[in-house]
Amino acid sequence: MTEPKDRLTLTELLAGLTGQQVPRDTTLCVAIRAIVIDSRQVVPGSLFVALRGEHQDGHQYIGHALEKGAVAVIAEEMPHNIDGCVLEPQAWAESIDFSQLHLPLCIRVPDSLSALQQAAAYWRRQFSVRVIGITGSVGKTTSKEVIASVLSKRAPTLKSEGNYNNEIGLPLTLLRLTSTHKYVVLEMGMYDLGEIALLADIAQPQVGVVTSVGPSHMERLGTIERIAQAKSELPRALPAAADGGVAILNADDARVRAMEQVTQARVFTYGLSQDADVWADDITGEGLEGIRFRLHHGRDSIYLRAPMLGRHSVHTALCATAVGLMEGLSWEEIVGGLRDQTVQLRLTAVPGPHGSTILDDTYNASPDSSVAALNLLDELEGRKIAVLGDMYELGRYEEEGHKMVGRRVRDVADVLVTVGPLGRFIGEEAIRSGMDPSAVFQVETKEEAIERIQSLIAPSPLGDKILIKGSRGMQMETIVSALQTGDRS
Repeated sequence: MTEPKDRLTLTELLAGLTGQQVPRDTTLCVAIRAIVIDSRQVVPGSLFVALRGEHQDGHQYIGHALEKGAVAVIAEEMPHNIDGCVLEPQAWAESIDFSQLHLPLCIRVPDSLSALQQAAAYWRRQFSVRVIGITGSVGKTTSKEVIASVLSKRAPTLKSEGNYNNEIGLPLTLLRLTSTHKYVVLEMGMYDLGEIALLADIAQPQVGVVTSVGPSHMERLGTIERIAQAKSELPRALPAAADGGVAILNADDARVRAMEQVTQARVFTYGLSQDADVWADDITGEGLEGIRFRLHHGRDSIYLRAPMLGRHSVHTALCATAVGLMEGLSWEEIVGGLRDQTVQLRLTAVPGPHGSTILDDTYNASPDSSVAALNLLDELEGRKIAVLGDMYELGRYEEEGHKMVGRRVRDVADVLVTVGPLGRFIGEEAIRSGMDPSAVFQVETKEEAIERIQSLIAPSPLGDKILIKGSRGMQMETIVSALQTGDRS
């Protein structure tokens, strides 16, 4: 396979979309500096893909993108009097005279998202990189970060940034591939059946990691069994073991472990019991200093400390270790990646008012991840304040999921502040389980929560420890920001 030397070019994009060979001596042979779906992010030399969203329609911003210097646009319809060369889809069935095309090029397609995915699938297939896909109800983002950290100790590694884990974000990540990359680490999220299968079809992963199966997205999928079925689409999509396929499964989750029955790939397990291929014991949580544990694989046994927060993070270290071992990395490379202090973890500790420490875990929430965050809070010294918002998409598990968190709060927190109507289930269950009602505050809005928390925080020798967590739609990060700045608005 001939590897492209640089970033995606407009000629390669056209080849991927039209299936035709594009002469390299045309004016179209220009590197695309960025691929964006937000016209505000356009820089000269960008490709702008106009997508129709729930609240915005990218087609309204095509003119803005061209004004900012986009060299190409992919869209389902073009504005009248557009200042660019328009390539219509009916021309694709014929032999295109590419010498007649010029910049900026406006490529009209039946479906902009499908075109983006088609271009990404084509571009990925131009490389012989190892692609690692990661899915799971809890832990996939942190696992993605640590796996990328481990693999980068061996060779340049591309990873999905932020929440680029869906049918839009994954293609955008793949279109950033260059011949310098040897590994690609992709988070794969889903809301329904078939979505991970689609992402796997685009990315063609050789390695698939499944971290857990939990009640996230229960509202859409209805049962935990259907969630497991959706997650199993990743190991199902992997190549056979003889062709380099590897399924890395969490042996401590029975539903994940069962996925070894649906894959033709080699199965490699991780967990806390000796029957896993790589396992850990002697686990000690050291609060904000990280965790200590002993790793086992075959006859190898290694003690190490990693800057990951909470005892539950040992599973993250284990799955990253499993990937490293399966990719032939040395223990030195694996341990170096696990110890990397620059890894951007989802849960972070930031300073708060009056010497307090805020555990910012505001990106998202499920019952399992909330209990894991509370377990970290339990390891810390000082008065413990839990600020917990609504957890969405739990379906019929909604009430019980919040109550489960409430029972754990009673064992961990000195003070509880719940935010939102569903958060009341947490507070009521904490009180029912024996928590002092005077230590439970239930509010409806973030503004009320900010005011209440600010009145509760007090200077102390050890400093208050404040966990803040809720579903993405709750925007709990505004509470963190307000506490750090002292803003009550």
